[in-house]
Amino acid sequence: MRKNLSIQLFILCLSVLSNSVMGQTGYKNPVIRGFNPDPSICRVKDDFYLVTSSFEYFPGLPIYHSKDLVHWEQIGHCLTRDTQLPLKDASASGGLYAPSLRYRDGKFYVICTNVSGGGNFYCTAEKPEGPWSDPIWVGIKSIDPDIFWDDDGRTYFVTQGDEGVRVTEIDILSGKVLSPEHLVWGGMGGRFPEAPHIYKKDGFYYLLIGEGGTEYAHSATIARSKYLMGPYESCPLNPILAHGNRRGQGNQIQGVGHADLVQAEDGSWWAVFLGFRVTQPYSYYHILGRETFLAPVDWPRGGWPQINGNGTIDINMSGPTLPLAPVKEKEALISFESSKLGAEWQFLRNPVRENYSLNERNGYLRIRASPYTLNETKSVSFVGRRQTEHDFSAGTALELVANDDLEEAGITLIQNNNHHYDFFIRKNGNGYVLSVRVVIGSLRYIAAQRQLVGPKVSLQIKGTPLSYTFGYLDEMSGVFQDLQTLDTRYLSTEVAGGFTGVMIGMYASANGHASDAKAYFDWFKYETKR
Repeated sequence: MRKNLSIQLFILCLSVLSNSVMGQTGYKNPVIRGFNPDPSICRVKDDFYLVTSSFEYFPGLPIYHSKDLVHWEQIGHCLTRDTQLPLKDASASGGLYAPSLRYRDGKFYVICTNVSGGGNFYCTAEKPEGPWSDPIWVGIKSIDPDIFWDDDGRTYFVTQGDEGVRVTEIDILSGKVLSPEHLVWGGMGGRFPEAPHIYKKDGFYYLLIGEGGTEYAHSATIARSKYLMGPYESCPLNPILAHGNRRGQGNQIQGVGHADLVQAEDGSWWAVFLGFRVTQPYSYYHILGRETFLAPVDWPRGGWPQINGNGTIDINMSGPTLPLAPVKEKEALISFESSKLGAEWQFLRNPVRENYSLNERNGYLRIRASPYTLNETKSVSFVGRRQTEHDFSAGTALELVANDDLEEAGITLIQNNNHHYDFFIRKNGNGYVLSVRVVIGSLRYIAAQRQLVGPKVSLQIKGTPLSYTFGYLDEMSGVFQDLQTLDTRYLSTEVAGGFTGVMIGMYASANGHASDAKAYFDWFKYETKR
């Protein structure tokens, strides 16, 4: 009897241990969906924090929080002030490149590069949600920087150069460079060795980088040394993450790389990294941008890390997780009754703040028309959010208050200033016209039009992997009528270029002249199928 009781207690303990340490089994990738590339992660006790690139969008560098590495909630941005983030005339895919997020002695650090102004910098905060300090600039010309503290407390800047990874000692209080740049490893021969992170474990310095360019041949490789400045020995398993091979060729996830590693409280190791979902297997088009993915890492003492067994991952991941801690889903319908927009909303470059108001008309977002168009790399009157799934619907209701036929307002699907689909209303003599406009490089035309009775209209865009359908609410029938369907591929990165993903936004433009035209947006709704 006593033996049976002991066995039952042993089984119960194993069950508790399994539930508390190993968590549940399986999760879905990506863990942060839509345009969220170049993830970097740190842990403080049982909290995980993560940052991703934002390029020409403002505020800059979204900050996310998770308890389980699977469910993430955006808690703010690192750069929220114009003094922190000058983006005047920043080109498409300019601005902020490849941040790193680190924590030491009660302080958070975000290290990044503003390629459109200033170069390398880092900001500090006592809380990850901010406020964050103004940038501390580092006089090293490079991109993809990280900070590494050695056991003696000395601080090193780790960056990408054309020839490989360089390590330089800096003063962490001032950013002053204290030593010459030292080339430590050139990678495995793939182009653009970048995204360096150094970890010290079991007496070795491990140097993790991305190689192959952030496209289909992207990968993660790793090397190690007994000494920070090398020489570094390449891992015999390299690349430890790659889909540009036979195993990964039919996978919907492509371009995996630019990884960062983190150890959980239970001792398990995990990798976060970028990748992108193609619209169909073997289609070689992606529109959502590069997203954040998660995989387990086997890292034995004194050995090499191995990502998910064979260096490939899937949408549906099997295996144990940390104890799951879901977060509340965002409401699909936004009624603009709050005093500020949620953290998911972003502007193109530094916004002209007086062009936006949530107070002028109760329950409406007012956008004043800018003289600039979506075709320009200016502070256009635009606020948008990421497209996070191929299958979605987005809609809004708006009223245009205009004086002449040049002024317009509506919603847009924008990949960059040369590749976007616009669904908008314009004044047309004594009436109004609803249009679908296509901008694909130098090819620009109106794809469909419909006369409207008045200045108010409800709009809807429905997305699938291969098409966007634009519809409007017919006042007579009370149902949405389709006006035009367009291919998604012309907004893909393969066609448009650059490093971002499709954003869905509301905008107003006076098309080249000063104006007091306004658009009042009553609501915005975004729903997805996963």
